[in-house]
Amino acid sequence: MAVGNNNRVDDFAGHDEEEGGMAHQNHATTTIVMPPLEIHKVCLPPKKTAFESMKHRLSEIFFPDDPFHKFKNQTFVKKLVLGLQYFFPIFQWAPTYTLALFKSDIVSGLTIASLAIPQGISYAKLANLPPIIGLYSSFVPPILYALLGSSKHLGVGPVSIASLVMGEMLRERVSNVTDPVLYLKLAFTATFFAGLFQASLGLLRLGFIIDFLSKATLTGFMAGAAIIVSLQQLKGLLGIAHFTNKMQIIPVLESVFSHMKEWSWETIVMGLSFLIFLLICRQVSIRRPNLFWVQAAAPLTSVIISTLVVFIFKSQVHHISTIGHLPKGLNPPSANMLYFSGPFLGLAIKTGITTGILALTEGIAVGRTFASLKNYQVDGNKEMVAIGVMNMAGSCTSCYITTGSFSRSAINVIAGAQTAVSNIVMASTVLVTLLFLMPLFNYTPNLILAAIIITAVIGLIDYQSVIKLWKVDKLDFVACLCAFFGVLFISVSTGLLIAVGVSIFKILMHVTRPNTVMLGNIPGTQIYQNVGRYGDASRVASFLILGIESPIYFANCTYLQERILRWVREEEERIQGKKENELKCIILDLTAVTAVDTSGLETLTELRRVLEKRSLQLVLVNPVGQVMQKLHRSKALVLFGSNGLYLTVGEAIADISSNIKVQLYMP
Repeated sequence: MAVGNNNRVDDFAGHDEEEGGMAHQNHATTTIVMPPLEIHKVCLPPKKTAFESMKHRLSEIFFPDDPFHKFKNQTFVKKLVLGLQYFFPIFQWAPTYTLALFKSDIVSGLTIASLAIPQGISYAKLANLPPIIGLYSSFVPPILYALLGSSKHLGVGPVSIASLVMGEMLRERVSNVTDPVLYLKLAFTATFFAGLFQASLGLLRLGFIIDFLSKATLTGFMAGAAIIVSLQQLKGLLGIAHFTNKMQIIPVLESVFSHMKEWSWETIVMGLSFLIFLLICRQVSIRRPNLFWVQAAAPLTSVIISTLVVFIFKSQVHHISTIGHLPKGLNPPSANMLYFSGPFLGLAIKTGITTGILALTEGIAVGRTFASLKNYQVDGNKEMVAIGVMNMAGSCTSCYITTGSFSRSAINVIAGAQTAVSNIVMASTVLVTLLFLMPLFNYTPNLILAAIIITAVIGLIDYQSVIKLWKVDKLDFVACLCAFFGVLFISVSTGLLIAVGVSIFKILMHVTRPNTVMLGNIPGTQIYQNVGRYGDASRVASFLILGIESPIYFANCTYLQERILRWVREEEERIQGKKENELKCIILDLTAVTAVDTSGLETLTELRRVLEKRSLQLVLVNPVGQVMQKLHRSKALVLFGSNGLYLTVGEAIADISSNIKVQLYMP
């Protein structure tokens, strides 16, 4: 099919001017001699059976990282070892573990333990659970993650957002005050289903599901949740006994100011003092990273000091509420408390899936962030399995939902953690606390937990990202605001649904309303680019070159047909107004069309027929393998013919212009 031609474009505008004086006086016409082009045949992809095609497609969808490549050409014993290392990453790095690494992990483990202990107690209160549950959740899950996780720096434990969402969703149906046993059962059951959902996503390699929470919507959701969480802590900071259970900004503020008589000046003075202290320590560590230990040690230091103050002056500060008695000992088994039948099972499943998605999103994002900083990779599917297993096991050992915490992980990295042993060191420290130090928390004031929570969640308000969203992508900015105000004024769970809904709507907008652009020639080259983007890109006389920048599916094929016909109409009107050469050919550049379905194929053939009735030729350029294969199987190639399919835009113009003798018009 290779056809040689000199690609000379005859000066037909000049002939038109001689014959009818129709050329526009404002445009000079020139004869452009282009270098000879060889017209290449567009080839079909290698023939495959239906089974082979399906196998390849499923492999690309579920195994893009080819996790089994290490097993190729290995002995049976080696495959067993590799399999063990794959499912238990600890066996991959444990044989090369050294004393030097252990020293670094001890320092980082003790450092994050000083943060994890007060945070665990605080976040359990945020989920309306007994404070001791937070400590239990900082013991078992980190040990399991060290065995199963692929991140060297992820600090595992309870986190604020998942705790808040669990507390709010469960409390809508069950009161933690009037029915604390049922509430605790549902919390453990929700944690079990969260873990089951997370592990299933990892095993089935369906991690892309969590990608429906975009960065923009998460930014808005977390900022709104952080504000709600902070306002809820005014109960502890002001000493209010009767406080609303609602999680919207207006009821919370109403509750604050309608109970001013309950405000305790002792609580306010002490609470604000420790809050300012914690915020100052946070800023010191941010500005001076080498002083990371200041932020890490500040919460535990505040707990110790506030506990001593309340103990020493307990007769004078009896208005200040305290945590009270916490039982000593290891995590009691809770498998018998899992709630698998009854009217609230649906609530537990819904809460588990919701918090599971949030926990996965945060944990994997944190793990990948620090892996990137330290130049290694984190396997997302392994992380899902690890986080899922530790939550399922945690639900049977009196733990609630846990994942990778950004604050703990950041401190872990700065403190010099080298492996997941830092989590084991942290868990060991929590174990010592559970066995021997529980009575010391008897006089710990609730106000310090409120101050710790506010300090932790304030970092979730990422205003710099919001400003960047406004500058870069206005639609992402709107999505961010929708999630933010949904959390503030409706509810946290509804705000999360809005966040997911906006993310899906954005995807649908891109799929159903894909971008189409007009292409023009860069002078002196065979390159064709968007005329709106490149000022020197020139239209080609008698040709309309359009680029489609998305797959062609049933959801967008009608829109594309209407949009292409509109392009044709507008180009004909422009040509008529400027008295240029009439339009002869429409070229569709399919380089960016990665897929097409049967509806898309019908649209292309229908478009060909419609344009033929108007004496216009439709040409397809550079269809990718999958598109070419479907064009062939649907017999659409017969309709387009040998002169309806080209490898490049340049070859299409050169060949067609030599046949219909049109000129290249360069404005």
